[in-house]
Amino acid sequence: MPSVAVKLYSVFFKFLLKHRLQNRIQASLDESSANTYGVTTRPEESVSASNPSFTDGVATKDIHIDPFTALSIRIFLPESALSPPEQPDPKPNPRSFQHDDPFSLNHRRNSYGPANIGAPRNDSRRNSYEGLNLRSDNNVYRGYSPSPVNCRKLPIMLQFHGGGWVSGSNDSVANDFFCRRIAKLCDVIVVAVGYRLAPENKYPAAFDDGLKVLNWLGKQANLSECSKSMGSGARGVGAEFTKAEVQRHIVDAFGASMVEPWLAAHGDPSRCVLLGVSCGANIADYVARKAVEAGRLLDPVKVVAQVLMYPFFIGNVPTQSEIKLANSYFYDKAMCLLAWKLFLPEEEFSLDHPAANPLIPDRGPPLKLMPPTLTVVAEHDWMRDRAIAYSEALRKVNVDAPVLEYKDAVHEFATLDMLLKTPQAQACAEDIAIWVKKYISFRGHEFSY
Repeated sequence: MPSVAVKLYSVFFKFLLKHRLQNRIQASLDESSANTYGVTTRPEESVSASNPSFTDGVATKDIHIDPFTALSIRIFLPESALSPPEQPDPKPNPRSFQHDDPFSLNHRRNSYGPANIGAPRNDSRRNSYEGLNLRSDNNVYRGYSPSPVNCRKLPIMLQFHGGGWVSGSNDSVANDFFCRRIAKLCDVIVVAVGYRLAPENKYPAAFDDGLKVLNWLGKQANLSECSKSMGSGARGVGAEFTKAEVQRHIVDAFGASMVEPWLAAHGDPSRCVLLGVSCGANIADYVARKAVEAGRLLDPVKVVAQVLMYPFFIGNVPTQSEIKLANSYFYDKAMCLLAWKLFLPEEEFSLDHPAANPLIPDRGPPLKLMPPTLTVVAEHDWMRDRAIAYSEALRKVNVDAPVLEYKDAVHEFATLDMLLKTPQAQACAEDIAIWVKKYISFRGHEFSY
């Protein structure tokens, strides 16, 4: 059973969430027209300020990427990006792996699908601070400013926060803590998406925002390559050119560079992973489907895997867990139904809506084309059975789709760890890192990093 602290916090959380949902319903009835610009956070949300220097091993910055909506992102750049660039190893040398502590992962209750047992090694990487510039040319900017050449490239992970469609944000204290942990463990650049919330912006606004960020990554990669080409052409092939010269070639109407320097220097969009939390998992799955349909149109962005953490799936025909655990911790079924009513347009409301039920027929593309999918579920989460069923459907068509179920865990146990302090949260983050590195490692072996 969950701890007493988790139970007490769950009671408080459910009371507060119910009050907020009822206020949102009343506000949506009073509004005469939708606000297309939208909101990405609530006034009552505790947010963490961005910090572009590596004070705790991760630098962060916020970017507003769409002038017509409130869509924004927060970039989490791990300090490991300052290490010398890695070179692909043409001859992988798989290393044997053995746990020092056989009980280190005993918080995982069960796992379905291919077993990938292990824990990431604590490699003591020597960080190179050469090229670390904490000021811009005018000596005002105090954050990290990368060198345009000889930078280490890291995979990119798009992260979609939870909150039942109506709350949460990419810069909340809890989400900031979780993304920092994932960035350091997985050794990736995390791009946390601040999508528009309901009821101000109903379906498909949040889904469109997720896909818009994926397309923005592709645009940034192409702009970065164009900048490099233009810089080389102006000075001759192989000539040396400064960072300012590279980035000033492509500017917007106000003269600002359109190339995001952190992603241009350190991002590798050909190794893109999607990670969704709660309702964010529904967005991640939608974005993965659209990426499959787009194919090479997204080049150079390639979605190589996705992680669905306790997805916000539901359906008209209840599963066993939906019946047995309907009044479970944090998000019970009654409150989730309110959230879905706020998110879906009234004329489209159905628990078998494509955004809600991943197993409805004729929901393209074919499941066999989906990327490898890791599903994380909690023992005391009423939505767990439908997530497991979706994973089973993927495995039936030979998609790598294991399920990790955590004993005594509740919905949002890993992403609310800053408040809950559960031992399962750290184990979950380490398990995600082990599985993800199979698909983002240059060497292609899960234990070769």
